[in-house]
Amino acid sequence: MSDPAKPVSIQAATVILAREGPGGVPEFLLVQRGEQLAFAGGALVFPGGRVDASDIHIARNEMLAMGFGGLDDLDAAARITCAREALEETGVLLTEGPHPDEAALAHARSQLAAGPDEAEAVGFAAMLGAMGHQVDAARFIPFARWEPPSAAAIVRRFDTRFYLADAGRSASAAITPDGFEAKALRWTTAAQAIADYEAGTAAMVFPTWCNMHRLAQYQTLAHLFERISALPAPYVQPAFEVIDGEPWLTIPDGIDYPVTRDRVNNLRRE
Repeated sequence: MSDPAKPVSIQAATVILAREGPGGVPEFLLVQRGEQLAFAGGALVFPGGRVDASDIHIARNEMLAMGFGGLDDLDAAARITCAREALEETGVLLTEGPHPDEAALAHARSQLAAGPDEAEAVGFAAMLGAMGHQVDAARFIPFARWEPPSAAAIVRRFDTRFYLADAGRSASAAITPDGFEAKALRWTTAAQAIADYEAGTAAMVFPTWCNMHRLAQYQTLAHLFERISALPAPYVQPAFEVIDGEPWLTIPDGIDYPVTRDRVNNLRRE
């Protein structure tokens, strides 16, 4: 039986798209969210969104997906969400199959964006079938799972699974923002994203800021993927603490995050 006192969280999934930048340093694709959006409007985030109820049906369809057999339903559905949202928001196609017709792909992407949210998974399934493509579960490496603290006064509570994926093998030629959820796209190193945040030229919510510090530890794409693949994806639920009389938001030590706290007064949580 569910605990009536526990806040209900929305299941969501986010994909950290990585590629090799100059000098071999990893770069990550960040979405600047539209200012009009209720959650994190104007902030830099990784592509992602709510897990659709139909995403699990794609994961369990052997014509549309492969490698999902050993995954539980939430993990399986979240990986499909990542593939769908990456295409819709950025144009990055993280599927396996013949090279797509660019015009047909652009049309399919526009249809995903134009339809109601609850129809996105159905449209994505139709697109995969038409292109003869499949989502490969192995493309999405579990990175972390974040859930807001139960005490946080947050209107939209997302229980979010983060996955790491190689964007260098995207089948898409054109990577562009969708113009609604994604106002602009930015390839950046983790160190540069942190510097922009500290300079006040970029906004990030606390999980994105912490994940950027974690990613900044890795100076080559190979090392990043090797290390994240070898580690269990940590469950991260921040907690409020008072340190020297000042309120902070903290996460646990020892889970591959080098920065584990920030002052509450510095934070943007929505």
